[in-house]
Amino acid sequence: MRTRPLLAGAAAFVLLAGGIAYAQPPSGIVRPTSESTRSPLELGAQLFAGNCASCHGSDAAGVTSPPQPGAGDIQGQGPSLRGVGALAADFYLRTGYMPLANAHEQPTRRRVLLTSAERRALVAYIASLSPGPGIPRPHPERGSVSEGMQLFTQHCAGCHQVVAQGGVVSGARVPPLTRVSAVEIAEAVRIGPYVMPTFSKRAISDDELDSIIAYVKSTQRPEDRGGWGIGHVGPVPEGMVAWLIAGIALVIACAIIGTRLRG
Repeated sequence: MRTRPLLAGAAAFVLLAGGIAYAQPPSGIVRPTSESTRSPLELGAQLFAGNCASCHGSDAAGVTSPPQPGAGDIQGQGPSLRGVGALAADFYLRTGYMPLANAHEQPTRRRVLLTSAERRALVAYIASLSPGPGIPRPHPERGSVSEGMQLFTQHCAGCHQVVAQGGVVSGARVPPLTRVSAVEIAEAVRIGPYVMPTFSKRAISDDELDSIIAYVKSTQRPEDRGGWGIGHVGPVPEGMVAWLIAGIALVIACAIIGTRLRG
């Protein structure tokens, strides 16, 4: 008769294990049940509570020192999201920069864990908290690639290289721009993510921004007419080719000439 307690214990274990698996989904995103029956703002509020409040506070006013443990026992410290509007929220979510596993690491492009509907709902909720800038609508087809190259060289090439392949600066990694969309470029220019400076419309107008985007998009599909791109990362590989290939060829040529002169 002891089989009943054993079966009951096994059933309780299965239910408990199932509950733990549900509470910590493989995707890393806490999702409410019946998403399709909820309004966008309600869905966004619940997604925020489950995935963002640990770092940004339950009221989105930010978490100051000392950090408090939140969902998943994350020790979060994050800025206020009131007034950032849809602009910043959309950029950080559509690029996979957020949510972060560690509040102290540099945001980098990752696989986006939210669905498009979830992202739109979360962006709408954050934008509803306080007035802020909306998502830009760039038109790179109206821009000039040549003007964009000049503007990019002036404002962006110091970190991203003139060919937009990224680089390294003090205290940060500069991402390449090989996979960014026109909207992501426009958003990044206006908000200045991480250590990137913010460019207002006075510093870079919308028309100039269209040209910058047109140039960046052109670097994603470079044309190597009659040449060798060598990774399209600028003069470094070109110098290596000159030293290694041309240098070795020059030494061999000198050796051949010396042998003939001695003969």
